[in-house]
Amino acid sequence: MSNNNPCLSCGACCAFFRVSFYWGECASAGGLVPDELTVQVNHSMVAMIGTDRKPARCTSLSGEIGCQVGCTMYEQRSSTCRDFEASWEYGAHNEACDRARAQHGLPPLEPGWAMSA
Repeated sequence: MSNNNPCLSCGACCAFFRVSFYWGECASAGGLVPDELTVQVNHSMVAMIGTDRKPARCTSLSGEIGCQVGCTMYEQRSSTCRDFEASWEYGAHNEACDRARAQHGLPPLEPGWAMSA
């Protein structure tokens, strides 16, 4: 991830959405996500602790939203996190990114930011 990536100063998605995924991504099942950072949602799904309630904030999010943030388990993050793209990151608008940013008083990302990153 480039140092110019707006995700490094955002973190809104990590403090707005429930981050749920198939339990098979947990370390105990051979996956990457540490079990102790998850909570059971149902028989086949888990969620990152902190995102299972409102207001949400993933337990692995460090820093201040909108200023400087980081994921303390970035290399072990779930597919849900890996698949979430910042708006315009690959040329496509992501309304969910805009919604999370708005919830935290941040403006939507503009097209073209990824080209300068």
